[in-house]
Amino acid sequence: MKEFVIENNWITLAQLDQVINSCAGVKLSESVKADIQKCREYLDDKVRVAEERIYGVNTGFGSLCNTAIEEKDLEKLQRNLVESHACGTGERVPDHIVKRMLLLKAIGLSHGSSGAQVETVERILYFYNNDILPVIYQQGSLGASGDLAPLAHLSLPLLGEGEVNHKNSIRASNEILKEFGLEPLKLRSKEGLALLNGTQFMSAYGSYCVSKALQLFDQYIPIAALSLEAYDGRINPFQKNVNSIRNQLGQVEVAARFRNILEGSNMIARKKSHVQDPYSFRCIPQVFGASKDAIDYCATILEREINAVTDNPTVFVDEDDVVSAGNFHGQPVALAMDFLAIAVAELGSISERRVFKLVSGTRDLPPFLVANSGLNSGFMIPQYTAASIVSQNKQLCTPASVDSVDSSNGQEDHVSMGANAATKLYRVIENCFVLQGIELFNAAQAMDFRDEKSSRRIQELRESYRRHVPFVSQDCFMQPWINKSIDFVKYNLVMN
Repeated sequence: MKEFVIENNWITLAQLDQVINSCAGVKLSESVKADIQKCREYLDDKVRVAEERIYGVNTGFGSLCNTAIEEKDLEKLQRNLVESHACGTGERVPDHIVKRMLLLKAIGLSHGSSGAQVETVERILYFYNNDILPVIYQQGSLGASGDLAPLAHLSLPLLGEGEVNHKNSIRASNEILKEFGLEPLKLRSKEGLALLNGTQFMSAYGSYCVSKALQLFDQYIPIAALSLEAYDGRINPFQKNVNSIRNQLGQVEVAARFRNILEGSNMIARKKSHVQDPYSFRCIPQVFGASKDAIDYCATILEREINAVTDNPTVFVDEDDVVSAGNFHGQPVALAMDFLAIAVAELGSISERRVFKLVSGTRDLPPFLVANSGLNSGFMIPQYTAASIVSQNKQLCTPASVDSVDSSNGQEDHVSMGANAATKLYRVIENCFVLQGIELFNAAQAMDFRDEKSSRRIQELRESYRRHVPFVSQDCFMQPWINKSIDFVKYNLVMN
């Protein structure tokens, strides 16, 4: 993809990822520019002739909503809003999330219901296209009047304030504007609100995490199948009849994919001395399937959100109506991200239990998957690491969306805490890639003690993995191999 044109058609999460991953340039269509301009001109006319107060257009903000602002001060009002709200703290938001925020903010403003200038939206896309990435911090949003603090930091560089990261160098925004021959923007009425109201911080995190949750799910199928083979597990729990009768779509999908990936395996077909397997193997369809159903639901919520108008007030030009409402409230996204964190964490939790079984010295596997155990500790401590991460995930899965803290002098008296849900979810996703890498590290080691061959696809996975991570014959410095295993599941695991 060389270029993506914003047309205000429905954008799927897959299309969003394709645009971002292709590094395609993005621009507005002429019809979208016309819609944005029409809304801007309507607001300008409204300010000139209106006698009534319009929230955020000719009034103050939050609990100052009844304070009238004179027309001569409207530009200063909007600039003050951006500067005063840039109060973020904590860790920096990763650059790839910031870039996603820029694109989502431009898409949100492109619907012609926000009152932004065409120049403002095009400047956001200029930053996106040239990798001029505002420095944003993770803490500061309550997820209810939009992601105020993070979006203020996103917007500051448009005004020549704040900092940006360009070519891996953090610099003052005014220096970058001069370097690119750009003048700081002068905001018109409501524009500061249009920039700061909205759910683009949590939606950027959420849309990214949905994509990575699907990657984790897809990859856990072959990795768990390899663990099943290495543990000499049974295929019976994956039969079509027993899963179909449960009527859960995710479960049926998982069982079918396991049957497919293990087709032709000598290991799975050999006679078993045990009647059944532990739950971490036997209940894979039920656990994985439930997580997949949850991921699919959360994907639906996030896809709706990235196609929405989420600032306030909302301008309906054709109806001559400016409505102050609550589309910036992040509750739909907050609930979905809390749900997604739980669903993904469960994939990691059951993964650690399979690791525990593989190192337990049962089913004719050596204790801790190493010869001469005792002298060698083998794979004892990778399981400790996995257990530690699973425990942290449980803490991170405490829902953020059940909390609310009164703000803005009582005007904003119920908030979603969606931003906290977003950053917690991101950590759970990253943790689960580590857990996935650790399981593959153990499963490949365990399978190397088996004489029987697995299926073609499992064999290909093992061969590909062994080009990155070797069999461990005796104790060695394990952490570099664990890191290589994590990199493999993040960037190199491709199944045909």
